[in-house]
Amino acid sequence: MTDREQILALRSELHQHNYNYYVKNAPTISDREFDEKMHLLMQLEERHPELYDANSPSQRVGSDLNHEFTQVRHRYPMLSLANTYNRDDVQAFYDRVSQGLGGEAFEVCCELKFDGLSISLIYEHGQLVRAVTRGDGEQGDDVTANVKTIRSIPLVLHGGDWPDSFEIRGEVLMPWQSFEDLNRQREQAEEPLFANPRNAASGTLKSKNSAVVAQRKLDAYFYYLLGTELPTDNHYDNLQRVASWGFKVSEAMRTVGTLEEVMNYIDYWDHERSHLPVATDGIVLKVNSVEQQQRLGYTAKTPRWAIAYKFQAERALTRLNEVTYQVGRTGAITPVANMKPVLLSGTIVKRASLHNEDYIRALDLHIGDMVYVEKAGEIIPQVVGKETDGSGISVSFPDTCPECGTPLVRYEGEAAHYCPNDSACPPQIKGRIEHFISRDAMNIDSLGPETVADYYERGLIHNVADLYELTVADITGGNTSRERSAQRVVDGISASKSVPFERVLYALGIRFVGKVTAKQIARHFGSLDKLLNSTSEELLAVDGVGEVIAQSVKSYFEQPINMEIVNRLRAYGLQFERPNDQMTKRPNDQIAGKSIVISGTFAHHSREEYKEIIESCGGKNVSSISSKTSFILAGDNMGPSKQEKAQQLGIPLVSEAEFLDIIGETDPLSAPSSMEGSARGDAQKGADNSAPQQLTLFD
Repeated sequence: MTDREQILALRSELHQHNYNYYVKNAPTISDREFDEKMHLLMQLEERHPELYDANSPSQRVGSDLNHEFTQVRHRYPMLSLANTYNRDDVQAFYDRVSQGLGGEAFEVCCELKFDGLSISLIYEHGQLVRAVTRGDGEQGDDVTANVKTIRSIPLVLHGGDWPDSFEIRGEVLMPWQSFEDLNRQREQAEEPLFANPRNAASGTLKSKNSAVVAQRKLDAYFYYLLGTELPTDNHYDNLQRVASWGFKVSEAMRTVGTLEEVMNYIDYWDHERSHLPVATDGIVLKVNSVEQQQRLGYTAKTPRWAIAYKFQAERALTRLNEVTYQVGRTGAITPVANMKPVLLSGTIVKRASLHNEDYIRALDLHIGDMVYVEKAGEIIPQVVGKETDGSGISVSFPDTCPECGTPLVRYEGEAAHYCPNDSACPPQIKGRIEHFISRDAMNIDSLGPETVADYYERGLIHNVADLYELTVADITGGNTSRERSAQRVVDGISASKSVPFERVLYALGIRFVGKVTAKQIARHFGSLDKLLNSTSEELLAVDGVGEVIAQSVKSYFEQPINMEIVNRLRAYGLQFERPNDQMTKRPNDQIAGKSIVISGTFAHHSREEYKEIIESCGGKNVSSISSKTSFILAGDNMGPSKQEKAQQLGIPLVSEAEFLDIIGETDPLSAPSSMEGSARGDAQKGADNSAPQQLTLFD
């Protein structure tokens, strides 16, 4: 078998295994076997770039290229549904449909209303070609690169009875388990938690880094098929056909013939939805016949043949016993309601978030109040109101840190209060050490929160730098039975010295600097010394860094105690510079001394990598176009305002392929040779707006 034949065979096989695992929930090979086949495919594809396929299973891992989203007009507008919380409105809808059809018999298709982000997918010749968000209903964002990382979405269809061209609508979701895992990670990093899976799914799908999307394990269910060649004349059968092509369709979907059956369906899922792996917030009712749908038509904003019934959020009433305050590693003070235990959505709840001082004031809370508690997104308990006032004292936010007594501060534009005593406040110190050793930072897996607390209480460590002075004797305290575990701790700390600069930067725990931002900063500057000597303007030139992050970075390194820790870490051998092979200088006469603006998205390198290449060639990266700009490295989707300004000033545009030629690299993806060609290609893709304006809905 030739390499080409093996690549095609592996792609076909892996597409089938993805379908078996993510859609049918019936894998036929082990994870290890799958990984081995995927690894072989990626090796073969790397050896044969001429066989690149945008829909290969290997493309599902995502990329760290910075994707700027372009607006795409929907071929069929995505309308909203009329919705209600009232069962009388459901009966009124049923009666209106019956009257609209002149008493003719009709079926209703009952479906779960998934709580996620609506998406529209375009397939041609059995392959995914475009994915667009709902946007404003008329046009949305092209998120194709991100959608390709969702493993339950077929890149290549199964079977062979699908139309040559069609559009399918559905909902991108974050399963409960993925949501819990993500919020747990964000809580450990003291990043704001997502309120519910819908917000998490939306934020993830709009990420500019498709590798991040791939890591968060999104899912998708589909509920509507559009096109000029539909398989059948009824909605339910069309979706059953869609399922045979490889799409995930809810098994809860039913067709019914009476209003009583509709109400029974609502009653059943009002309780059973708590057992589903994804969030739902209601039921969608649709007239099943496509022909009857067309006869019923639309109002100005919604279809007459469909309605959404939304479930009431489950809430419970209980007594507020006490409000306590937690201090995080960044010094953020979080108020927590301690309540009489109550059953809510299947679990016992006795603590709930009160968010911040403004939230407490708005509720006008007193100890002893009878308060309503809900689960935001059905998972995070929070107090949402009160029934009666208690006789206790009014709840007031503290002026000083509950742990160390330092006066609290509230920064302009923020709702939270902070303890500024980051050098001596115990929860902050222990929290920063726990962050430092975490998997995404220094990955010292021989340590954990309990061990950190023990070492801190024993006086062995007071900051992260102290870890690198620990000895086996310090840890054991003379207890020889603990020598083996102590040696593992010391070895794990020593091994962390090889962790790359970007993760060390993240491990420092600089406020607002998460994993992605730390990586961007490390790539941009290349070393700690360059970062320390940078100006605020240079920091703002880093992708993803705004005024708040830039000020936080500058403030961190301006504090003597932080610099003392950083200098100790450097002396112990931690990595504060990117490897020499990544910083190799390669002078280039066509780039040296030039001021270059980078704009758009690229296929061969990320924007940060191109910035690094420009610097290594002797050029200078600038963030805005001016008369002093030498040229613009212009990728796909360059903003029209920048193109217009470049044209006004006579600044030349250099395409990615042309730039690669300048630096002596070849473009394996055969990118267009000019911006004009790229723009023409994009215009051609979006030019087909001649289809009839068939209206459809957004669930």
